[in-house]
Formats: sequence, structure tokens, C-alpha cells
Amino acid sequence: MSDPLLEFDAPASLGESAAVFRRGDVSVLGGDPVLIPLPSPVQPPGALRSKTAAPTSTGLFRGTRKYREGEEMQMSLVSTPFPDLFPSECLLPWTKTSASQVIKVYSEDNSSRAVEVPSDITARDICQLFVLKNHCIDDHSWTLFEHLAHLGIERTIEDHESVLEVQSNWGMDSDSRLYFRKNYAKYEFFKKPLDFFPENMVSISSEANGIMNHSQLIQMFLNSSTCPEIHGFLHSKEQGRKSWKKFYFVLRRSGLYFSNKGTSKEPRHLQFAAEFCDSDVYTLLSARKTHGAPSDYGFCVKPSKSSSARDLKLLCADDEQTRTCWITAMRLFKFGMQLYQNFIQPHQKQKTSPMRSISENSLVAMDFSGQRSRVIENPSEALSVAVEEGLSWRRKSCHRLSHGSCSPSQSSLSNIAIHMAQPWFHSKLSRDEAHKLITQHGLINGVFLLRDSQSNPKTFVLSLCHTQRIRHFQILPVEDDGELFYSLDDGNTRFSDLLQLVEFYQLNRGVLPCKLKHHCARTTL
Repeated sequence: MSDPLLEFDAPASLGESAAVFRRGDVSVLGGDPVLIPLPSPVQPPGALRSKTAAPTSTGLFRGTRKYREGEEMQMSLVSTPFPDLFPSECLLPWTKTSASQVIKVYSEDNSSRAVEVPSDITARDICQLFVLKNHCIDDHSWTLFEHLAHLGIERTIEDHESVLEVQSNWGMDSDSRLYFRKNYAKYEFFKKPLDFFPENMVSISSEANGIMNHSQLIQMFLNSSTCPEIHGFLHSKEQGRKSWKKFYFVLRRSGLYFSNKGTSKEPRHLQFAAEFCDSDVYTLLSARKTHGAPSDYGFCVKPSKSSSARDLKLLCADDEQTRTCWITAMRLFKFGMQLYQNFIQPHQKQKTSPMRSISENSLVAMDFSGQRSRVIENPSEALSVAVEEGLSWRRKSCHRLSHGSCSPSQSSLSNIAIHMAQPWFHSKLSRDEAHKLITQHGLINGVFLLRDSQSNPKTFVLSLCHTQRIRHFQILPVEDDGELFYSLDDGNTRFSDLLQLVEFYQLNRGVLPCKLKHHCARTTL
């Protein structure tokens, strides 16, 4: 039975927020909507309980007929002769009860915004709300993060999770925050699972005969009747000790185990390490510095109801790909089909309300110089026209900036003004800060940003992620006949400004290992 509060049809004049919290999406399997059980909202002290509220199934508020008759008599004594002009049914869904709470959400630049939300709001609802209020482009990569500063850990809050339920597990004195930012790798394993699960770390069932494609690998994790395994060596830190030891770990649906005898998987040699029914997997923000880990690729398993560092199961991998494999598999084993529903739900909404999709394949070059317009079919001619048009536009911008006289110094000034306003440019960003920002946005191919060079003030640096590794490419200025250009390949390919450079490598790989796809931007709330 659906909740009438969630099916409330607010009129358009009540604002955009009413549509954000509306439910009714159909499951990806074509059945009934998936209902997620949530805890009963906590009533603040002194709050009045509605007399029409139905008793809960637990029996905690089960009353006798005599008690209900006494309650009705008491209500009739205090009733007024005036009619109720504003019944509770006329209010917005989250104002019907006093169960709404105020939460505070932060962005990458530590700016924050407080909003009042209903008790059953999910992480996806929060992201949709801030996308609307900040006029962001919703590319389904916006994510809510749980950041526990006192433990130095962080995790992605899944789209279906209750935000207030997550906050209820925080300690009173803990410095815990919710962060709103992009995570391009949140569901990337559904698109390219073979990149997330190396063949040497996955044990598959005998029916697959050792050969699996993308869809079969994902179905193996989503199907509860199959028994996939993730195995490999991890560093583990025992409680009360400072040293880390290397063990052979095995991840199954029943939990995480480690072998006390080499790589043996016999039941007598496997010891239980952690389970995920009431636990979550977090990333260690500074594993080497805080916990003395052998590498910075640390993660941990924390019980949901605990906020103590003593209850953390600390683990550490040797590289980023290994850590990503373990964390992704733990998410799949815990949430299963619900993760796939979270991934496919925005795409189903797009099918019901299709929007015009603009891609580079749907754009054509046009010539408007003559009396009649024509389509430029020759690729070489189209490229030359595009370059000339771009240079002409930049010359006009330079002319407006310099009020008619365009010297080389003024031209470089206009170029600086162009890229300084771009969301992918981060002026005073160090190498370590660039590495951290790209990691926060998700380590998938094509995530990039541009920044000033710390070693050479006159040059710039392109930081790019490829195969879960971050590489840095220096952009050198090239001067020719008094004009300043920028190049990534020692002057072989020149660009009049950084904007033209980025636009070129978004369409062409060139000397880079992959095309520029997702830029890193800091959102201010």
C-alpha cells in the first residue's frame, strides 16, 4: 500500500520543491515499486500526535477501546465552534507532520546550505533538490557523501538510502558532514565491469566456463543464486597494534574472510573478518599518514551503528585498481539489485519524458556567406571554416577588450580572461590538490582539469585520469611572429588559447591517452 503523503499532487504554484519529493517510479523489472522500509519518524518533545494516525504494526501504540473513547471525549471538550478552514490535507507532504528536520550540506569549497527535509528523504532527493536550486546540469553523476572527519573516512551514500537514517548513526560530538559533489564513477561498473573487476581477482561459477562478457559478469553479482568470489592479498591492521600484516582475503556473499594458511580457501583455514548486512565500506582519506598504512589505497569496514575507531576493520591495497575492485564488490554484495535500479531509474525517466539530445554527430557545418545557406560536406573545408570562425571570434573579443588596438600583450590578456572563466580551470592548485580533486570526482577515463604550473609560472598543466591513474601534461606557450600560442606537443599543434585547446582534445585524443570527457568543477552552494 503506497503512502498518501508521497502521492500528493501539489499544484504548480506551490513551487518546484513539491515535485522533487514526489514518488511513484516503477521498478526496472516491470513490477510494483520497490518500497524501502524506513524507521518511524522521531517526534520532538511536546509535539502533538494526530488523532487520525494509524497505530503501528509493532503494537507499541496499541490502545483499548476505552482509551480511544476517553481521548475522543477529551478532544470534543476542547473543540471550538469555528470550522477548520485549513485542514492538514491542504499542506505540502513534508508539512503534514512535525517529522521534518533541518540538515546541512557542504560542497567542495566548504560552502554550506541548510534545508528542511521530510523524514523519509533519500540521497537522490537531496541531489535533485540542490541541482534545481543551484541550476546545475543533471548528468546523473551528482552524489551525496558521508564524511566522518574524526575517523578520517568517507563513503558514497547510495541514492536509495535514507539521509536522516544515516545521520542518526553519527555521534553527538563527532565532526560529521554531508557533501554534495559529482562522482562520475558511481555507476561506471555497470557500463564497463571488466575494467573494475580484473580477471585474476574474480572466481566465477563453473557454468560460465571461465569466459564472461560484460553483461554476464554483472548478472553474476546481481543474481542471488550465483556464488562469485573476489580474492587477493590485502594488508590488514589488527586492533591495538601499529603494524600491518598481509593476508589472503576472500569476499563472498556471506562476508569477508582471510586465510591463516597462505592462499588456502579450505573452510578450516578461513577466518571470518566482516559482514555487510549492518556494515558499510568507507575509503580512508589519508591511510599512510593517519594509520601508518603501507600505501594510500586504504579502506575499511565500519558497523553502521558505531562511531568508534576501535570498531573499524582497516584494510589496505597495493594499488587503486585493487582497492576499487574490493569496494565495488562489497557495494554489490550488500545492495545487489537495488544498485542497478538506482542506476537505471534516471534513464527510465528520460524515456517517459524525452528531451532533444545534442551530440557531435547531430551537428553539421553550415556556410551563410552567400545569398543562400549551404551544408559543408567536405570535412577539410568544414575544419578550416571552424578554425577561421574561432579565430575571428577571438579577434573580436580581443578588439572589444583593447578598445581597437590589439597588441601581443593585450592578446595574451584576453586569452587569460577566456580560460579563467571556465569551470575546468583551477588557478592556484597544487599537484596534490589536483590529484585529490580528480579522485573525488571518480577515477574513470577522461576526468580532467587545467591549472597553473607550480614549477614554471608561465606554463599550465593538464591533469588527466586514465586507467585509474592520474597523469600530468605540461602546456607550453609558443610565440610566433609576435603571437602567443599554446601546445601540448612541442608546438606541432598550436592553439590560440586554452579554451580552443580543451575543445580540440574533447573531440580528438591527439597525443593524450584518451579524450577529455568529464571536467572537475567546484560547486558553491
